[in-house]
Amino acid sequence: MIERSLYDDTHGLFREAVRRFFAAELIPNIPRWEEERQMDKSFWRRCGEQGLLCPDMPEHYGGSGQDFRYNAIVLEETSFTGSSSPTFGVHSDIVAHYTLKYASEAMRRHWLPRMVSGEAIGAICMSEPDGGSDLQRIRTTARREGEHYRINGAKTFITNGIVADVAIVAAKTGGSEGSKSISLFLVETDRPGYTLGRKLEKVGQQSSDVAEIFLQDVMVPVDQLLGAENQGFVYMMQELPQERLSIAVTAQAAAQHAFDITLEYVKQRRAFGKTLLEFQNTRFVMADLKAKLQVGWAHLDACIMALVKRQLTTAEAAAAKLWHTELRCEVADACVQLFGGYGYMNEYEISRLWKDARVQRIYGGTSEIMKELISRGL
Repeated sequence: MIERSLYDDTHGLFREAVRRFFAAELIPNIPRWEEERQMDKSFWRRCGEQGLLCPDMPEHYGGSGQDFRYNAIVLEETSFTGSSSPTFGVHSDIVAHYTLKYASEAMRRHWLPRMVSGEAIGAICMSEPDGGSDLQRIRTTARREGEHYRINGAKTFITNGIVADVAIVAAKTGGSEGSKSISLFLVETDRPGYTLGRKLEKVGQQSSDVAEIFLQDVMVPVDQLLGAENQGFVYMMQELPQERLSIAVTAQAAAQHAFDITLEYVKQRRAFGKTLLEFQNTRFVMADLKAKLQVGWAHLDACIMALVKRQLTTAEAAAAKLWHTELRCEVADACVQLFGGYGYMNEYEISRLWKDARVQRIYGGTSEIMKELISRGL
């Protein structure tokens, strides 16, 4: 990999600390978490102790006041372990940022230190049974009654849904259709009427829990409205560049990890009297993937710095999400092919990486939605 100029020696020290921590605390637990379909909440607290959660939060809210590059390092190192376990992107890059930008000062001071420490885990409740990428189809309602909102509705595909302590809930507060009547609320998951449904069984990313959520007459104080009423869709559009770049970072690093373990495999696996890497087809496949990964890292680094400088546009973030998630699937599929029959066996890591890859072209906005967003600026 070409040396990456966006990181300095301080970033390198942080990366090494993250890598050592994951080697001791994450990697040994992957098989159990995959079987249980969620990871231990105690692991989140240990991550908080190590400064891995919300590193870009201001110091007066418990964070270390860094920029997104530190978040990116955590995401990359998570993917380099081969794990989909800690869904830091949702917690640190989405929920914490909505809270920081749009919550009341009282809510920020209550929740952000807890999110930094891992005492509170965040989820975002947007997708519904009748609406995924099309956020304007939200049917959950929030009706104001005095100093509270009464929330009713159902959410699905909620990452961290089982373990979350606080959730951002999107609901309709106005009478108009579409985006002009959506508001966002910060809701404690132990509020009466907030009920967990099934822990959903996914094809991949097994140790990242995903759940159904039901909201029946959940009474939320008015000061837990994020920002202004009926402005939720605007806020979501403003936050999507970071969300989608977070997904792109994970995808690129996971693609690199799949390539790395496959390279080791083809150097050792023998067929017809020689290693797989000695066959021209294998060398050409690996060379093609290596070239695309090299381009991917250069593009990703440019996007990360654009985000740090607050210059990354919605269309550019959509392009990053599209390209890197598609690349991840391409790399994983090619690597499974080189493993042959073993690549389809669950005991081999590459099979898990292949299954984990597919959903990234769906969540955070499908590849088709990304193309639509990009095309609007043509």
